[in-house]
Amino acid sequence: MSENNTKTINVTGMTCASCVARVEKALVSLDGVETASVNLLSHSAKITYDPTLVKEKQIFKIVDKAGYKASEKTDDLSFMKNEQLIDMRNRFITSLIFAIPVFIFAMGHMFPSTSFAQWQMRTYIFEGMLLSTFIQFILTTPIQFIIAAPYYKAAWKSIINKSASMEVLVVLGTLSAYFYSLFSMIYPYFQSGFEVVVFFETSAILITFIFLGKYLEEVTKGKTSEAIKKLIELRPNTAIVIRDEKEIEIPIDDVALGDICLVHPGTSVPVDGIIVEGQSYVNESMITGESVSVFKESESEIIGGTINENGFLKMRTTRIGKDTTLNKIITMVEDAQTSKIPIQRLADRISALFVPVVIIIAILSFILWFSLYSFELISLPLPPGYSIFLLAFLTAISVLVISCPCALGLATPTAIMVGTGLGAQNGILIRTGEALEVSRQVDVVLFDKTGTITKGLPEITKIMSFEESLSENELLQIAASLEKGSEHSLARAIISKAEEMNLTILKIESFNAFPGKGIEATINDHNFSIGNRKLAAELPSTISSSINNKMENLENEGNTVMIVFRDRTPVGIISVADTIKDSSKEAIELLNKMGLTTIMVSGDNERAAKAIANEVGIAEVHAEILPEEKVNVVKTYQEKNMKVLFVGDGVNDAPALAQADVGVAMGAGTDVAIEAGDIVLIKDDLRDVVTAIDLSQKTIRRVKMGLFWALIYNTIGIPLAAGLSFVIFKIPIPAEIAGLAMAMSSVSVVLNALLLKRYKNPFEKR
Repeated sequence: MSENNTKTINVTGMTCASCVARVEKALVSLDGVETASVNLLSHSAKITYDPTLVKEKQIFKIVDKAGYKASEKTDDLSFMKNEQLIDMRNRFITSLIFAIPVFIFAMGHMFPSTSFAQWQMRTYIFEGMLLSTFIQFILTTPIQFIIAAPYYKAAWKSIINKSASMEVLVVLGTLSAYFYSLFSMIYPYFQSGFEVVVFFETSAILITFIFLGKYLEEVTKGKTSEAIKKLIELRPNTAIVIRDEKEIEIPIDDVALGDICLVHPGTSVPVDGIIVEGQSYVNESMITGESVSVFKESESEIIGGTINENGFLKMRTTRIGKDTTLNKIITMVEDAQTSKIPIQRLADRISALFVPVVIIIAILSFILWFSLYSFELISLPLPPGYSIFLLAFLTAISVLVISCPCALGLATPTAIMVGTGLGAQNGILIRTGEALEVSRQVDVVLFDKTGTITKGLPEITKIMSFEESLSENELLQIAASLEKGSEHSLARAIISKAEEMNLTILKIESFNAFPGKGIEATINDHNFSIGNRKLAAELPSTISSSINNKMENLENEGNTVMIVFRDRTPVGIISVADTIKDSSKEAIELLNKMGLTTIMVSGDNERAAKAIANEVGIAEVHAEILPEEKVNVVKTYQEKNMKVLFVGDGVNDAPALAQADVGVAMGAGTDVAIEAGDIVLIKDDLRDVVTAIDLSQKTIRRVKMGLFWALIYNTIGIPLAAGLSFVIFKIPIPAEIAGLAMAMSSVSVVLNALLLKRYKNPFEKR
């Protein structure tokens, strides 16, 4: 079976939620396309497909056939500004130039005492045809058919694809106004006594307002993508490398693994690497959100895109291209902004039916008002200057143009884009929109201990030998030999101490591991083992009460104690302690105040685990948990209908991170944990767990507000345009005002999301 590919492409030309639905429908209709998620705001589509069944050319072709333009994904987001923003601005300005004189000529009769009005009403170009009416026709025609041409193309594509979009409503409304005016202007030549009533200004002003709204919408939408733009701008274009003992400047894409790069003061670090020479303070705020610069020296890791402040650095590259930290961050943020959240399904379902329902309402409103007056079923006097047909006709047009499917389509992605962008700026990478939504619903927060609550850099606190023939140094030497090659933090503490004391690592044979318990191997013809109490039962071996008492005393002080066995007899213990991160206690305290249940899950012994838990304010502890059992702990709470957020950093945390409703991986953890996490904390600061939950709550609140206002606008606006305004206020809503209201509703939804930019995390508020 072939493995599915994931591809993100640019899609331009979309204007509303109906466009999104149409592109998604077209993509999933292709045999081999598994999923398609289209984002109106980022003008992109993320597609999962089987490359053996569908080719990339077919994907581009089906999007183009649906009426939009597909292109390769580019990191240059200026395409949105150049193609969408500038086009809308130019069309608005051109339309406005033509529409102003149309409006002046149309409104002249309202001021009959002026010389302009008198000239306008007496000057004919043909017999029976006023010059002013002809001028309106001439000026409105290019607006209707040239400036508004994209709407015709999109509407036609929508219709032939058996769907309906905002463009269909605009075209129907403006064409109705235009052709009725044209008919009214010409018909008197065939039927004398026909009253000439034109409203070319309705069409001209309506289209102008729509382009104004779309231009403002593009401006505000552009502000929501500032975070991803700033991340992309961090990437240097070139790097200075040493090749053949010469310093040369090369394009960033030509940098190879293992290259020696030079980083001058005040310049950006080109890619990820390790410093081999020099020292300096490096500003990592653009990556971690931490404002304090970090001191770097030889052997320090350094991240591409950060700024070298004051020293000269020489570095060896360790990650290039898409594997760099910055590129991974950009990919994560883009994926999150492209993904959809469950609450968006409501908007998608409404949008799918929206335009057809609006067209039906417009037709029914015309029939209703025409019938009420024609059969004298209503005594409400007609507005001045209105005939029965004109009232019914203009009411139908107002219904078409006041409705706004765009607002529904923008409410969710705008807030998600701002929310995930804010997260990235604060060192919190939210990988999916669903994680952003579910985080606000969590009931339980489960913490791994080592490397999560603690710094993950334990140090040996006690070495105790029970054999006179075995010194403490020899005991440490044996333990380090057994642990050599292990990535566990306790093993690293033992090996680091042995290296510090210049102890030789002994050759081992017949290595055997007992996951979550310990390891054993043969050294100098003796069987040696190191591990916890569970290892004693596995060997088997017996721990005397005196040894057990010594272990308990150390464990009560927060130490993790490991037993060393020789030929399955305890010969010594090594205790290791890990210090708690400065932020852990404050973060857990605030989580408890938020009403969340905080729990620690650890493979450590119960006494040591409880000592750490008590210090940070966690009441419930699951200790001596094997790696595979962490998943079961998560499931236990999920079976109680509780939403679980798990925070971890190691390989053994990956299954639990994947099982949890929201998995939060510490950024300094392993790549496996980061890949399994739904949220990644770059700064390794547990306070960011609180911020992530709080940001989730604030973002989803903005989503709901956006959807609420979009629905309320249409719920109130459509009935008012359909005639409720005439019944209540004795004034029907003019079509051009309806068009302006429609345009402004989209802008207001985007502005609602932009208010999220004022967000401050819970610790800034304290």
